Amino acid sequence: MDAQTQTTFKVSEVALQLFIEHGYDNVTVDDVATAAGVSRRTIFRHFGGKEELPFPDHIRRRQDILRFFEQSSPDDDAVEITMSMTEMTLRDFISRPDLVLRRYELTRIVPQLAEREVVEHDKYAVQNRRFLRSRLPDTTPDHEIMGIAALMDSVHRSTLNRWTRSGGRTDALAELHEGLDWVRGLLHPAMHHQDPQASDRTFIAVLPQNPRTERLIQTIRSMSTE
Repeated sequence: MDAQTQTTFKVSEVALQLFIEHGYDNVTVDDVATAAGVSRRTIFRHFGGKEELPFPDHIRRRQDILRFFEQSSPDDDAVEITMSMTEMTLRDFISRPDLVLRRYELTRIVPQLAEREVVEHDKYAVQNRRFLRSRLPDTTPDHEIMGIAALMDSVHRSTLNRWTRSGGRTDALAELHEGLDWVRGLLHPAMHHQDPQASDRTFIAVLPQNPRTERLIQTIRSMSTE
């Protein structure tokens, strides 16, 4: 971690502690600067304002996600790439438990920061949608793209929320993997239109033996020879 990033997280951690101990409205930027041992000017080089102090990680994380997407191979499955990115994102969140858990504590008592947290998380879903739209076939309906991104975002958010509410005691990665497997199960039939071999797949059905079934089989045989 470079010196600039270290300063950013140090200031944020000090601010979070002050906000929790004294109340968000009772702490000024000057108070944070004094406690962190930096100048007011330094704080404004790293943050746009007081309301940004609890959120030092989102911009950097989204930059990492963008690089991850850009470096991925065009030949790889776009949905699987997005799932790998979702796991990478969760790992990064839980790698800083003190930051995430203190922020959760703070957002529970400061409504404007809770709203800011929601906005920040929405930006991850937007990145997913943009990537999927750029990689999935042009014939993919927009509602599918939005739906796929929303499913993965929901799995990520619910897993992270359970982890924070438990004080970091749940097995977040195991829950994420379970959730992503559930998403795969939902998406598999919906994505057959992307597989050129899907129409050639064989299926087995059990039908009653009667004249109507015989006529159906004859019809299918005649269609297959045309």
